Amino acid sequence: MQRSIIALEGTTLRGAPEIGPPPEVPREVPAVPVIHEPASVPVPPTLTVSAAPTMLPSRVPALPTEVQRTVDTFACVGLLLAVWIGTALGTMPGGLNEVLKLQITIRHALLTGLFALLWPRLFSMAGVYDAHVAPNRRHAILRIVAATGLGSFIAMSFVMPTLAGPYRVPAAAAFWVASAAIAVAVRVPVWALANSAARTHVPRRVLIIGSGPRARRLRDEILSRPAGGVELLGWVDSDDHALDARMDLPKVCSLDGLEDWLMHHVVDEALIALPVKSCYAEIQRSIEVCARVGVESKYLADAFQVSVARPRLEHDRALPFLTMKTFCDDHRVLIKRAVDIVGAAAGLLVLSPFLIGIALAIKFTSRGPVLFAQERYGQNKRRFKMYKFRTMVPNAEALIAHLEDKNEAIGPIFKIKDDPRVTSVGRWLRKTSLDELPQLWNVLMGEMSLVGPRPMAVRDVQLFDQAWFMRRFSAPPGMTGLWQVSGRSNLGFDDWVTLDLKYIDEWSMTMDMKILALTLPTVLRGTGAA
Repeated sequence: MQRSIIALEGTTLRGAPEIGPPPEVPREVPAVPVIHEPASVPVPPTLTVSAAPTMLPSRVPALPTEVQRTVDTFACVGLLLAVWIGTALGTMPGGLNEVLKLQITIRHALLTGLFALLWPRLFSMAGVYDAHVAPNRRHAILRIVAATGLGSFIAMSFVMPTLAGPYRVPAAAAFWVASAAIAVAVRVPVWALANSAARTHVPRRVLIIGSGPRARRLRDEILSRPAGGVELLGWVDSDDHALDARMDLPKVCSLDGLEDWLMHHVVDEALIALPVKSCYAEIQRSIEVCARVGVESKYLADAFQVSVARPRLEHDRALPFLTMKTFCDDHRVLIKRAVDIVGAAAGLLVLSPFLIGIALAIKFTSRGPVLFAQERYGQNKRRFKMYKFRTMVPNAEALIAHLEDKNEAIGPIFKIKDDPRVTSVGRWLRKTSLDELPQLWNVLMGEMSLVGPRPMAVRDVQLFDQAWFMRRFSAPPGMTGLWQVSGRSNLGFDDWVTLDLKYIDEWSMTMDMKILALTLPTVLRGTGAA
């Protein structure tokens, strides 16, 4: 049934490890960058690690330690107050009125404050906040139970002395059960998101820059950790640098060819292991190249000048690293993903009758499928099928070669104001941007976000001739973005990419909310729609 309503126009989804050459066009075009898919890189099977080592940034959602400490502390104080009031209600004949007349002494307030400061320290001592414990749900729960148990004993001994003897132990037991339950309940949604992310997790494709003893040590450190998803692609170095005899990884290119190689391959991060004193210039150049093409880079903790990427110190069990972030991946990404899931699910549910009506209008007014599925480039240049309502004739992709001379866009994109391939219903859908609504499914599946740089078609990316264009792929693609609320098709390609990079460099949840708020008025006005 799905095959009858989904068209894969002009794509090569199976058996195509790399992008083929673009169609011949009468005008001169730049050299075609062929971006190799993961299957096209010859990597020995022994170089795929079964789990990501801690030196590599995990994309599995996790609450930051500061948030956990704050939530745990407030829960502790609230529970202490609730237990105290609940126990007092059972011992005072006057009920709530008599309880409210009780005065809190300075001693009680001081003890409660000290206990609130001690509470997160107990969690730290038990290892609740340790990053390597969080993925193991059973160990995390046992540590929470242990920490809250010790805290409840301390509370019974020092914080609850005003309670009558017979009531002190039940009150402490109630505090223990409630505090453990709340600490676990706070983490359950995060664990659920982590499980969802783990099911869709793909191996982190890692490139080592260097070939000497430091690079070999780094390679050994990664392979020594049985943990998912790290794929070592090989190493990069100058031809005149000495190669460690035990560096049994394939050489993928020289340092001079690094930028070109990164433009043509899917790479999640580059680990720089060149000697600092003798290769300072090479390290600086590698960082600049990675930042320019939007690839995250890491190097041992030394200070280097950076312009685009944002440095962040990350501690590893054996090696400290400074990570050059090309896009934020802290706890705000967890919030962004939660907003995406809720927004996409609600949109599909609320708009389902409207979506069905659009599908029927397309089906009854033109031949061909209802949906159009096109292969697009997403974050880190990974390809996925993006869905839209079909607005053109079924063979629209095949007709591009015959219409290249009519292309009105400047740059690698293809745009014609009065495109002859557009159907009557399709013209209205494109004017109102309703053809984009099926991408809510892409958002729900985690392939896109509600807000971000627009995913680009294979044909357009093939015509990229500048490395800085590639940095737009360092963020998750979105249904709407700065480009959409700043003029859409009225903007040139360079302005389009500049706005994408502005979004990547200045991203915040506040910016996402502003873009979402501006999108609907922009669509209703039809500003820049094509």
